[in-house]
Amino acid sequence: MSQNAVIARALAALGHETRLAIYRLLVRAGEAGLNVGEIAAHLKMPASTLAHHLSTLVAAGLVIQERQGREVVNRADYEAMRRTVGFLTDNCCTGVSLTTEDAA
Repeated sequence: MSQNAVIARALAALGHETRLAIYRLLVRAGEAGLNVGEIAAHLKMPASTLAHHLSTLVAAGLVIQERQGREVVNRADYEAMRRTVGFLTDNCCTGVSLTTEDAA
């Protein structure tokens, strides 16, 4: 999968209001992460709704899940976050010039 495809998938996952709220909560939670029940309590959302959204974030590579006994801890993948933000800002303010390849 190309870098553009990976980034597009991450941005598409974050393009839903509920998933964006979940992701921002996990970023705030830090390395300790949160289990589904904790996320549900913070966002006042049913756990069944969260499971679908979490699986989308996991598939997009933005969230890591780790089983700890009977619960699953969810953490933001900070490297994926940095990679996504970096992709968007890497060429900031460097200027644009049209090449003959671009015009074709």
